[in-house]
Parts: sequence; structure tokens; C-alpha cells
Amino acid sequence: MNAPNLVHLIGAPTDIGAGDRGASMGPEAMRVAGIDRALRGQGLTVHDTGNLVGPHNPWQPPVAGYRHLPEVIAWNTAVHRAVSEALRADALPLLLGGDHCLAIGSLSAVAQHCRAKSRKLRVLWLDAHADFNTHTVTPTGNIHGMPVACLYGNGPQALTALGGPAPQLQADCIRQIGIRSVDAEEKRLVHAAGLEVFDMRFIDEYGMREAMNQALAGLDADTHLHVSFDVDFLDPDIAPGVGTTVRGGPTYREAQLCMEMIADTGLLASLDVVELNPAFDVRNRTAEVAVDLIESLFGKSTLMRR
Repeated sequence: MNAPNLVHLIGAPTDIGAGDRGASMGPEAMRVAGIDRALRGQGLTVHDTGNLVGPHNPWQPPVAGYRHLPEVIAWNTAVHRAVSEALRADALPLLLGGDHCLAIGSLSAVAQHCRAKSRKLRVLWLDAHADFNTHTVTPTGNIHGMPVACLYGNGPQALTALGGPAPQLQADCIRQIGIRSVDAEEKRLVHAAGLEVFDMRFIDEYGMREAMNQALAGLDADTHLHVSFDVDFLDPDIAPGVGTTVRGGPTYREAQLCMEMIADTGLLASLDVVELNPAFDVRNRTAEVAVDLIESLFGKSTLMRR
């Protein structure tokens, strides 16, 4: 199947799962940086559905290992509904976050859609963090550090079963790329789950090209390709506008290659862009870099040779 030509922009302006305030301003920063215009420039039809509505951030301490769990459930339920509606309309849902806890709702909807259509699912998780913490090992209780664990069925039922019986994802469908900050107990859980991780040590040793070749191996026309792009995937020298910067991430050129190789598959069918925090940015620079990279995800290429 070819990637959809219609894109639904879905704003989710919340920092409910994060440890810093400000990611709630991410969707508008992406709009200011020209996300709509950039996608139209790639020949796509764009429908901006506006922003979802959910509870405010009460900024409370964790309860039983989770911060703001009722509010996180409410926001993810809204995201699940909006992404499901986009997929039913044969559109590509592009979730504008917001923090990365929202991927629970987004990917639950995508996984449910793939099961209904009997399609294979491949998830590329572009991030500095593995996001595999649980309420028993988390140092903070912030649920933006738990979405992959929840999607694998390790979390509260209201989140793990959002798209049907848990788990929403199996270990063989996800590839994590750019990882460089993992808590000690979280690392143990990642290894036990058997996640395939192309961390920055792998990229340093073998290059982004080899990482992406392996991460994209086995795709075919019946594969739904989902990209969950946490902006802290990028090195903070080029993307300072996030709340959880980790030095030593992909350079601009490495990130461009990553995006262009994804675009070359022609299989991109859903996308999250999360953790953009304008409160930490410099003149919206990070949003502009993110939009530039998203253009490459949808076909803008530096390739000149035939």
C-alpha cells in the first residue's frame, strides 16, 4: 500500500506526563514554524484538525508511582479517538505534542487499526530515552518515561488496554534509535523484553546508514510504518528546545539521513512529533529544525545523483 496523501494534523497541547512545563506549547510552535506549508510543499493535502481538549496540568507529586495518572488517561483517550478517526478517513495522523506519554494513545490506535486490517506494524522510536520505566522503577513518576512499557502491557489497565486487550505492541515490531540515556533498572527491563535498540554507541561504530538499514529490514507493501519522533532524539546543539536534553545525539546530517531513508520506503503511515518545549528554545529554532526534518520524512531529499 502507498502512504496516504492526506495528512491530519492533531494538536495535543499538554505537558501532563513531563517533568517540566512547556511542551503544551509545542503544537503552536510547530504551526508557527510552518508545518502546514512544508507538508503542502511536498504535494500533500493537509487538514489541521485543531487542538484536542483535556484536563489542565495540576502539577502534583506522584501517587503510587504515577504522576497525574487520571489526566494522562484522559489525554491519551482523546488522542486515541482522534488518531483512530484519521486512520478511518484514510489519512495519515500527525500528532503534534505535547509530551511523549501521548504515544500511548497514538500507538494504541495504530495497533488497533493494524489488527483490524490484518497489516503488519513497524514502529521506529526516535528518542534519547528508552521510555521503558514502570511505576516500580521510575525515579520521577513522570509517565512520559513509560509509554513503551505501557504499550507492552506493563502499566495501569486504563492505558495498557486502550486499543484492546494488552499488550498493544510485540517486541518484534519496534526499533529504538538514538538511545543514550537509560536508567539502570529500566535497562534491565529493556533487555528482558528483548527490544531491538540502535543506541548512539551503535551509530558511532557503524553509522546511521547501517542502523537504518537494520531498523527498516523486512518491510514490505503490507507494513504500516509508524514513527514516534521525540525531538530530544537530536543533539541539543541543534535542538535545545526540549525539557530532557542529552548530549551526544545525532547531528543534523545524521538525522536527515535517518528521515530520508524512512521516506525512501514509501511506507510512512502515521507520525508523532513530541517533547518540543518552546520554553527552552531559542527563537523557535528547534521547531524549525523539526519541521525541516519532517519535510524529509515526506520526501524532501538532498539526493542529487540519479
